[in-house]
Amino acid sequence: MQLRLNQAKERLKDIDLKLEDPDVVKDLDAFRKLSKEKANLDPIIEKYDEYLKLVSDRDDALLMLKDSDEEIIKFAKETIDNIDKELIDIEEQLKILLVPKDPNDDKNIVVEIRGAVGGDEANIFAGDLFRMYVKYAEKKGWKLQLIDESPSGAGGYSLVSFMIKGEGVYSRLKFESGAHRVQRVPKTEANGRIHTSTATVLVMPEAEEIDITINNADLHVDTYRSQGAGGQNVNKTESAVRITHIPTGVVVSCQTEKSQIQNREICMQMLRAKLFALKEQEQQEKIGSERKLKVGTGERSEKIRTYNYPQNRVTDHRIGFTVQKLDRIMEGDLDELLDALIGFDLKEKLAKN
Repeated sequence: MQLRLNQAKERLKDIDLKLEDPDVVKDLDAFRKLSKEKANLDPIIEKYDEYLKLVSDRDDALLMLKDSDEEIIKFAKETIDNIDKELIDIEEQLKILLVPKDPNDDKNIVVEIRGAVGGDEANIFAGDLFRMYVKYAEKKGWKLQLIDESPSGAGGYSLVSFMIKGEGVYSRLKFESGAHRVQRVPKTEANGRIHTSTATVLVMPEAEEIDITINNADLHVDTYRSQGAGGQNVNKTESAVRITHIPTGVVVSCQTEKSQIQNREICMQMLRAKLFALKEQEQQEKIGSERKLKVGTGERSEKIRTYNYPQNRVTDHRIGFTVQKLDRIMEGDLDELLDALIGFDLKEKLAKN
């Protein structure tokens, strides 16, 4: 660990020098990358300097043990004991700081929720999940923007897609991708029987143009009239946009804005996010990662979580975590659940680090 910390300290010095170079300052891409790396290294080196200062103080206290004055020796022993406790604490903090950071953690996200198995009830549950994330975003002070929606006649959505913008959004919600299962008595059930339905959630980090290059020749663009409730623009002009990325077959659409230009811009944001997610998934498959928390893969076949209404229970099957707070979770109180997932992921990384 000491070697890695010394290397990190040297790297930070190198970055500071480069950021003073006028040529680097002119290169916005290089400047952005170096600034981001510096922002990641600064807290590590700050904590490491604190560690080194304590080590130096401990060495001074060890010299005091050779003094003939009993009071000074006693003081030195107490100082060493206190420093040793602080060093253990800082060492643990440094181990966590040295865990490689997910480069997408600070990004905004694009989310797709689809009703899956269970017909109308699955679509209703997809709507419930959407509302849950809306409530959570509100609690965090994040901005949520609707991208596309296909409302279900019985309620909820067969598809709803949206973007969430804010600090550390992906770091908090990246483990939400997968199949979410609900167990409850549907509104449409006359005999009071509990049904099991599923909705899928796909969370993708927002990708910038620098992350993904898209050739316009690879795009097939359709325009059509907006469908759904609201606005004088609906069903009157062809403002809705659907873009197909021909090489991959990925299709995105947006009809929430009044202008075709705005909807196309949002479509391109979503397309970049989807293509970036595909790229990340391919890289992970090459690495052959065995981690239980499939970051950003959106493995829809795996039921990652169960929401049991009769028992007021939510269970995340990946980490065996259960809370009897379903009512609160559906109101957006997700932090306890998300903290458990993030903590599990950190322990896995520390074990391999």
